[in-house]
Amino acid sequence: MTTILLIVICVLALTFGFFDGYTGSGNLVATVIFSRAMPMRLILLLAGAAVFIGPFLFGVAVATTIGKGIADPHYITVPVLIAALLAAILWKAMTGRWGIPASSSHSLIGGLVGAILASSGPSVLEMSGLFKIGLALAISPILGLAGGYLVMRSTLFFTRGASPNVNTTFKRVQTVTAVSLALSHGANNAQKTMGIIALGLVALGLQSEFSVPFWVIVASAASIALGTLMGGRQIIKKLGDKFYRIRPVHGFASQATSAAVIAGAALFGGPVSTTQTVSSSIAGVGSAERISKVRWGVFYEMGAAWLFTVPATILMAAIIFYALQALIIQLNIT
Repeated sequence: MTTILLIVICVLALTFGFFDGYTGSGNLVATVIFSRAMPMRLILLLAGAAVFIGPFLFGVAVATTIGKGIADPHYITVPVLIAALLAAILWKAMTGRWGIPASSSHSLIGGLVGAILASSGPSVLEMSGLFKIGLALAISPILGLAGGYLVMRSTLFFTRGASPNVNTTFKRVQTVTAVSLALSHGANNAQKTMGIIALGLVALGLQSEFSVPFWVIVASAASIALGTLMGGRQIIKKLGDKFYRIRPVHGFASQATSAAVIAGAALFGGPVSTTQTVSSSIAGVGSAERISKVRWGVFYEMGAAWLFTVPATILMAAIIFYALQALIIQLNIT
């Protein structure tokens, strides 16, 4: 039974990682594609490879935050993990189908909190850890918006008077910035899957303390990389075409900003949202040229989706947990 439950947790966690990569691919490649720096197939291949490598370069600080920062790992049981993962996967699948770039971080955190509340109540939650997570999620889009604005203004200043050929340079440089963004995305987001599987090992008694084995890193990196290679076309279009017309300089500035914010968060253990950070940086870059340039209505629509994600997944996870609990009781009776 332990082996079966471990397989179930791994399959669900890796499925979440795949959906994370699939819906998150738009964040990595949209500006490259719509600025015509690289064709879609090539940039998706490069992004997928970089996403796979990223988790091996930045440690497991984010995974540790997921594993220990929400609640004591010993209070997180197998039904809690299954409920949290099912809620996060369902939400990502629904929003991905609708073309809404919902945050995987919000989905997973909401799912875990909802399942833990249903299982043990609020007393077992680690409020200091949740504060750290909430702070990271709140600050990252602000840094993306402000950083995008500043990087774009600086870029425009240093390239003033340049010939139109400078666009060719920005197209080439985007290869570096896009790969850097994909590395940071893989490092931050794959660790969320790692944290869940490691929690499952503790819940099943296969580990006495929370730690991330090497095989978990490999499996998590592979799942998110595969999802990235598949590419969520609707979300790519949403990010690359709806804010404003993306040019090579916009792609360079937004990618450089996003990569710096997300990589920094990965090193400090903050499970930030790539979706939030990239979208905010795109808006910041556009507003550096002209505030009215950005279609803010699209930004507000996406912001509403982000805010709705946490309460929605909390509720979904609680309902799923109670359903699982009722099923377990029924099976024990029969």
